[in-house]
Amino acid sequence: MKKMMLAFQFLTILPFGSSQKVADEEIGGSSALFVPGGFLQGVLLILADYLLTAIFHPDLVIALVILILVLSNGGFHLDGLADTFDGLAIKSTGETEADRERRLTVMKEGATGPAGAAAIVFALALKYLAIKNISNFPYFTYYSSLLFMPMASKWTVVACMFQGNPARLNGLGAVFIRGTGGKEMIISTMIFFFMLLLVPLSFGKYAPDDSLFLFSLAALFFLYLLSRIWVILSERKFGGLTGDILGALSEFAEIIFLFMVITWSRLFT
Repeated sequence: MKKMMLAFQFLTILPFGSSQKVADEEIGGSSALFVPGGFLQGVLLILADYLLTAIFHPDLVIALVILILVLSNGGFHLDGLADTFDGLAIKSTGETEADRERRLTVMKEGATGPAGAAAIVFALALKYLAIKNISNFPYFTYYSSLLFMPMASKWTVVACMFQGNPARLNGLGAVFIRGTGGKEMIISTMIFFFMLLLVPLSFGKYAPDDSLFLFSLAALFFLYLLSRIWVILSERKFGGLTGDILGALSEFAEIIFLFMVITWSRLFT
């Protein structure tokens, strides 16, 4: 229970904090429960959509749902996306170590540059347009996408931390990366599929057949590949992973997941 509260505390702005001192091992191990944190966000998005639909135009509802998603984690994933792209915008001088240090320094400064601002705009626009597209699909596809989108992104972050190494020796990101091993990866995957089996029961007659399970297998496969590519890119450009880079991956994973929903629905349903 303590690790779950830690996961919720680090993934959301909801009041799950504790005054007790927490060891680094407990913080790192809480990554195994990132997926339930994503589930909590997904439930929040569904409730928001359901309640707001009775008042506002569907297009405005989607914008508000995305706003709630951003606010639910304090916007730190978007902040990580902006910092990461500002770092990537630094031109290479041919000196690998010096270039990596410059990128890390720019990311740590926190001031958002043109590349970071553009990344935020495109990320929000792509999410809005993708969710708007999915809103034309059956109810189950739409609501299950809102539910599984944050879950899938959290799982992708766990997969990335499992594979990668920290770019800095200190910091919260380094604690999570060092604390995420095979056990955390297995637990995270098992929880994802457990929730996957429960969700169709909640939708009753609106739930499809085995297509959700098959889609989820394909989605996790491609998201794992995304995490692998992200690790390689981060090693090359930054010398490893940071909290900002993981936040950027979370944003990317949500967009890729929505695109996969659209593609799967067009081709196989």
